[in-house]
Amino acid sequence: MKKFSLFLCIVVVTSLTTFAYAQSSITGKVIDAETNSPLPGANVLEKGTSNGADTDFDGNFVLSVNSNSGEIEISYVGFQTKIIKFKGSVDLGTIALELDNTLDEVIVVGTGVIDLANSRETPVAVSTIKGRDIQLKSSGNVEFGEAMKNTPSVYVSNQAGGFGDSQIFLRGFDQTNTAYLLNGQPINGMEDGRMYWSNWSGMSDVANVVQVQRGLGSSKLAISSVGGTVNIVSKTTDKEKGGFVRFLGGNDSYVKSTIGYDSGINDKGWAFSVLLDHWQAHRKYSVGTAGQGQNYMFSVGYKPNEKNTFNFLLTGAPQWHDQNFSQDLEFYQEYGEKANSNSGFYEGERFTERRNFYHKPVANLNWDFDINDKLDLSTVLYASWGRGGGTGNVGNGRVRVGGNGLNAEEIDFDQIEENNIATATTINGGQYGTFGDSYLRRSSMNNHNWYGLLSNLQYEANENWSMNFGIDARTYNGIHFRQLENTLGLDGYNDNFRTDRPSDYVITETFDADPWSSLFNSADNDQRYDYNYEEVIQYLGGFGQAEYSNDSFSAFVQAAVSTQSYQREGFFTGRGNGLGKSDKISKEGYNIKGGAAYKINTEHSIFANAGFYSRQPFLDNIFTDIRYDNALAEPDVDNEEILGFEGGYRFKNRTLRLNVDIYSTQWGNRFLSINGPVQAGADGTVGTSDDEFSTYRLTDVTQKHNGVEFDMEYRPYGGSWSFRTFGSVGNWKYDGETPYTLQNDDTGDFITTDGNVDLTNVKIGNAPQTSFGFGFRADIAKGLSVDMDYNIYSGLYEFVDPADVADAALSNDVYESVKLPAYTLADAGITYRFSLGENPLTFRANVYNLFNEAYINQKDAFGYYLGIGRTFNASLRYNF
Repeated sequence: MKKFSLFLCIVVVTSLTTFAYAQSSITGKVIDAETNSPLPGANVLEKGTSNGADTDFDGNFVLSVNSNSGEIEISYVGFQTKIIKFKGSVDLGTIALELDNTLDEVIVVGTGVIDLANSRETPVAVSTIKGRDIQLKSSGNVEFGEAMKNTPSVYVSNQAGGFGDSQIFLRGFDQTNTAYLLNGQPINGMEDGRMYWSNWSGMSDVANVVQVQRGLGSSKLAISSVGGTVNIVSKTTDKEKGGFVRFLGGNDSYVKSTIGYDSGINDKGWAFSVLLDHWQAHRKYSVGTAGQGQNYMFSVGYKPNEKNTFNFLLTGAPQWHDQNFSQDLEFYQEYGEKANSNSGFYEGERFTERRNFYHKPVANLNWDFDINDKLDLSTVLYASWGRGGGTGNVGNGRVRVGGNGLNAEEIDFDQIEENNIATATTINGGQYGTFGDSYLRRSSMNNHNWYGLLSNLQYEANENWSMNFGIDARTYNGIHFRQLENTLGLDGYNDNFRTDRPSDYVITETFDADPWSSLFNSADNDQRYDYNYEEVIQYLGGFGQAEYSNDSFSAFVQAAVSTQSYQREGFFTGRGNGLGKSDKISKEGYNIKGGAAYKINTEHSIFANAGFYSRQPFLDNIFTDIRYDNALAEPDVDNEEILGFEGGYRFKNRTLRLNVDIYSTQWGNRFLSINGPVQAGADGTVGTSDDEFSTYRLTDVTQKHNGVEFDMEYRPYGGSWSFRTFGSVGNWKYDGETPYTLQNDDTGDFITTDGNVDLTNVKIGNAPQTSFGFGFRADIAKGLSVDMDYNIYSGLYEFVDPADVADAALSNDVYESVKLPAYTLADAGITYRFSLGENPLTFRANVYNLFNEAYINQKDAFGYYLGIGRTFNASLRYNF
């Protein structure tokens, strides 16, 4: 409370600061030089100060300045910055900005391979978040995904787990079914489509713009965009010389320091940029959720002539963070909302069973080639090398300690060590643990090498027709195994479960759960245990788009085809068929989408789009048991099929912008594999040592997501405030009957081959089906502004695993989705811009969950995740 009170005092004192009155007023209108259309949201800055304004929806601005003469700097994403001198109060008239083939004063970001919505005339359902808003509101002890939560149909489940453990849902679809792109490069996991935001924690510092395209989107790639596409455009080499330093602090000892510098472009066309960052905290919110990490970015740009531009970018965010998992509500009621059953103390210091650690350097080389007035080629060659994993226990020797408060139900690691020593097995003079008696901490490693190439050729046939053609090639090698991390008093682990190792085989080496050391150091095959396999995924796709547009009408068609191959190689026997290489399986996929838009007049327009995807299954569904077995799933897994329709209405005048969208998405032919009932072995009795396991496989699960969404923003001309609101109402359900088979895992025999279950009308969980929000920003004095966002969530159901639905149906029960309580959240912030000499400083303070509302934001198969209570941060940034 003392820290929070000090934080409030800083805000109050800042708010009462006095300011000098401006001496001059500058007005004007900013337009696109090529189309003569207004540029709303352009930044107008009094050069050498932090004093600025934004243009309204008609491109108009009013800027009060402190001096009778000077210069103003006008910038807009994708256009060349313009500097204009002024003297006294003056109307600068119409100011035309030229296209710069870049984004926000960067040398190059591979603009031809980044599918931003404004690169196509025919609209999509889209929301754009600027980098400066991300850095103010979503940097520090908040998740990067929080930057997207104030957009329609987006839900950020920011549970009290650990730094980077949040999840994002788009129109009710999870992250595996939303395509995430970094500078046009796909970054969803190729094995299972998952996103781990802890690996991308540095994006809040390097993101230039984030564009959330809901539904069909504008991406030309054959990617997993069932729910939509999120384009993250990172900063690259800045054209202007300068730098900044920022210090940020928050609740629970969170500290973050960042420094960045841009050399500016020299006479020979070279420039470089660098950014370094370090953060740490003793917890996120719950007990035992400490974290620490860094963020680095290095970029070199080269523009040898007017036709060619090159940029090399290397970025990464190595981190480790301790984790908290879901629990029954009774657990929180007894031990407190911040309790964490994964944590405890070891040798007098906080220690945890569950720690995530990862380092994922990403490099890309962009080349933009302006061939002639009608033809442009953009290419990006990229690579990432992921190293790390997550810790957990090996062995049954866990010991918990009772008590009251936050220490209750925690793990007693000191007692575990005593028990380990007392029950150790002596092998060749060493003391080793066994699965039945001991407890050790292991790491499940998930390493990968990923290389890809994206290239797009754009042809402007004339003022009405444009075409794109491109290729998308990727190769991915994933390496998965387990290694020891901490023996807790033992010399190692007796790996006596493996049939291809002697019963006295021991694992002796340990490897730190550290993102930097894991980049270069991990266990060799003889020190790996439980599972050890690799997989290779190769992908090749081609895509194209044609668009026609005139003053009032536009239409487009896109198509993509791809082939993807899968192969597993096991280095352990596993369940009997895990050694050696599997058969190589190839699957073809495609998508096609098109749409049209009509501008009724300068203020009103309508559009409609439709698309069909045939998406290859994830690798994990291709094999019966990816960790232990090369056997392929039976029956064969076919492509999933996604059919989408959407339409929209757009209204825009000089002060008001309104977007309304409707959508319908059907996701069909899904494959699911779930555990079946235990089968009796040779003795004919269930519950004895020779029991056999079975698996249900469902081959045609269907989801239907229908809904309507809107967003509106009002910004009075010449006003000092703006207001926006948004909302979405969805109806998301499973649909239809699904065939299934039941197979004996041990014998391979099919117990049932023609089963059928009905999943109709079961509600889809994880994300609220109804949500609304609003926010405002107001300038209350010179350099001082305040803002607030308010979100309302309802229609939120428990996490519904289709496997659970099917399992209930298979037992002749009707699955009833549990509805969670509705809740609201309010966030508030204050910004004060002032100068130190000629250089600007920015003070920013945020309070999240302002009213400290207690809520549940997710329920999975194991329990509930509580939301995070009131948290805060404050930062000071100095530009030089």
